[in-house]
Amino acid sequence: MKAYVLHAVNDLRYDDVSMPDCPEGWAIVEVKAAGICSSDIARIFSKGTYHFPTIPGHELSGMVKSVGNESDNCWIGKKVGIFPLIPCRSCPQCKEKHYEMCANYDYVGSRRDGGFAEYVAVPVWNLIELPNNIRYEEAAMLEPLSVALHAIKIGKVREGDSVAIIGTGMIGIAAGQWAKKFGAKNVTVIGRNENKRCLIENCGLDYKVCTQNDVMEEYDFVLEAVGTSSAVETSISCCKAGGRILLMGNPSGDMHISQNVYWRILRKQLTVKGTWNSSYDGTNESDWTDAVRALSMGEIKVNSLISHCFKQEELMQGLDLMKKHDEPYCKVMTLWNV
Repeated sequence: MKAYVLHAVNDLRYDDVSMPDCPEGWAIVEVKAAGICSSDIARIFSKGTYHFPTIPGHELSGMVKSVGNESDNCWIGKKVGIFPLIPCRSCPQCKEKHYEMCANYDYVGSRRDGGFAEYVAVPVWNLIELPNNIRYEEAAMLEPLSVALHAIKIGKVREGDSVAIIGTGMIGIAAGQWAKKFGAKNVTVIGRNENKRCLIENCGLDYKVCTQNDVMEEYDFVLEAVGTSSAVETSISCCKAGGRILLMGNPSGDMHISQNVYWRILRKQLTVKGTWNSSYDGTNESDWTDAVRALSMGEIKVNSLISHCFKQEELMQGLDLMKKHDEPYCKVMTLWNV
């Protein structure tokens, strides 16, 4: 089969590789769509994966082709999304079914081979069956959609809240849609330029360009979805007294907060939390199953978030576009086995 194999930092090759093994309790999924996450850019070009070689890609969907146990034959031929985190099942968090906080997790696309390949092996437990009215491209966005939903739940967004989203990536925009679904009275996405105004406003969200000298409006809940010191400071600055801040942006390096901004946390009695993933426990009640239901019922719009779509042979074009920021983008998608 064909796959993009990361042999070292900044050494990604489109190789012929062997089909993955399918042990008991696992399934082989024929990949149909795979999204490129901003974390993939750092993983491929600067930080690397946990070992080499590795096939990246953790936002994916596909069709089950084979299984390791006869008892799982019912999965063959089904359209699926894939929860990429594989929990250890033995740490204290796993015993409480808080798998997203597993201390010894495995992960598709970073710690083991992922979805930038024609086929991928995953545990059957990680498969989410999809209704026919969800397209593969939509299903490949279930991971960021579920992460966004988890953030809104952890942040306890409620009816009537005013909400600010710091960051214009797909997860931030999706979080804004979830916040509206939860009853927020106004949701504003805050960015650095005008590039994504139309996209964001077409999703039913307000948009504001923030400069360093702006007087910030204050919000009940602020979601930081960038991962820089300046974004964290903006989040603190625009949160109301007694308000809530949720940090979820992948950090680009060490974080630094000025003394004056730090004082605002204390004097405004702000609640600051963090999150990085989504909940899934293999049942019908999780962030993932909620996201599937919302997609199927048309309550969350994601097709407009796909700004670019490439064939599997063109994946490097999508990576280069995101790395170089040659043009505005939101979700860059790749199609496989077409």
